[in-house]
Amino acid sequence: MSTLPPEVATEDATKQSFWMPGNYQRTVKRTEDAFQACNDIVVCFQERARVERQYAQQLSEWSNKWKPLVDSSPLYGSLLQAWQCFLSSADRLAALHSSVCRSLVSEDGDRVRTWQKETFHKKLFGGFKESQDFGTGFARAQKPWAKRLKKLDKARSAFHKVQRKEQTARDREVHAKGNPDVAIEKQRKIQEERELAQQETEKVRARYEKVLEEVTRYAPRYMEEMECIFDQSQEEERKRISFLKQAFLSVHRHLDVTNNESVKAVYNELHNTLMAINEQTDLRWWKNTHGPGMPTDWPQFEEWTPEKKSKKGKKEKEVESQQGTIERSVMIGGVKVRALYDYDGQETDELSFKAGEEFLKTEDEDDQGWCRGMKDGGREGLYPANYVETV
Repeated sequence: MSTLPPEVATEDATKQSFWMPGNYQRTVKRTEDAFQACNDIVVCFQERARVERQYAQQLSEWSNKWKPLVDSSPLYGSLLQAWQCFLSSADRLAALHSSVCRSLVSEDGDRVRTWQKETFHKKLFGGFKESQDFGTGFARAQKPWAKRLKKLDKARSAFHKVQRKEQTARDREVHAKGNPDVAIEKQRKIQEERELAQQETEKVRARYEKVLEEVTRYAPRYMEEMECIFDQSQEEERKRISFLKQAFLSVHRHLDVTNNESVKAVYNELHNTLMAINEQTDLRWWKNTHGPGMPTDWPQFEEWTPEKKSKKGKKEKEVESQQGTIERSVMIGGVKVRALYDYDGQETDELSFKAGEEFLKTEDEDDQGWCRGMKDGGREGLYPANYVETV
């Protein structure tokens, strides 16, 4: 692999240096780059939220597809309960991943958008106020330095030009002294030209050194002013980095289901259900339900007994009528359900309940697997449909 000569590499590095005129633009551009990065971050995790939502839908679809097949399967007892637990676990995980989807969009995405709006102030004709302020500060600090550099470059070019002229005169003098065909008068004239070129070189050299001294003397002030603006830019960038770090940690917290207590509870319950599979218990249940252990009425002599007729009183009929009215009102106001598992609402519009708790279902399950219900105190909200059973 070829490499540049050291002097060429050094020259390129010097041209790219922050201290050279105009090279501060890379630092100024960080503001626009950070704004665009915020847009990309939001879009990136919106796509991840869609992945979470699709996964939740696929889990629910898989569970709903297999529930009737599993319920009607020939398995029974603890083995059937274990198979059913896989499906109920999928429903609970679907609710969890739906919650992750909502958190990525409504919490993390909105947080970045809000910070972006508060941090970056767009100008009417494009660009950002922050970029303009830093660009103006750098340009103001660099303007005197750039003028001195331009003057120095002009002095250096003039010095190099007279040096080349002097070198040419010296070469001509050396050539004339070694050539017998050149007349003495011509040699004297060439010598005078060389001496004049040497004197001009000394004068231009002195002017070049003076300009260089001015530049060197101004350099500390230039560095101080540029570093002051640069430090301000660094502080703004530090705030941006700090915020985005916290934003990424928030995304990680929502995605890291390995530390989620709900997930642990799902898999712990599933594991316990699997470990509870007991062949002796299942065989005994089958024996007592469908085998020799079933109770039966063996044939025996039976006496004839006359049927007794009973009449219901007026009060008994009124009580039955009232009970029927109450039952009908309950059906109209909602369906009574019982919680199969504990559930802690993740959002303000969700219900929380404990396993065994009873309340009313007021709206049927939607396509996302959620129902609306109402507890005894009048509290209404959403809950996962697969967390309850009809009473």
